[in-house]
Amino acid sequence: GTSMSWLPGLMTIAQHESNGNPRAINLWDSNAKKGTPSKGLMQTIGPTFNSNKGKGMNDIWNPIHNAVAAINYIKGRYGSVFNTPGLRS
Repeated sequence: GTSMSWLPGLMTIAQHESNGNPRAINLWDSNAKKGTPSKGLMQTIGPTFNSNKGKGMNDIWNPIHNAVAAINYIKGRYGSVFNTPGLRS
């Protein structure tokens, strides 16, 4: 249910967030300091992942599951990948 026109933007986000590494984990930012490090391809935190994951997509480390959660989050928060702060700037 997401336009393929989003793909370049999603690729940019993944490259920026995890350098394309689906096993990336951020242990130093404010989320990590609160005990919820950003994980995976799109660097989602556990609560955000769990709130936005697809049905049956329960593995934050799986790049597809992580991307689906990120896409759902982007749709709910920004409406479009093109409105995300990183791509707008």
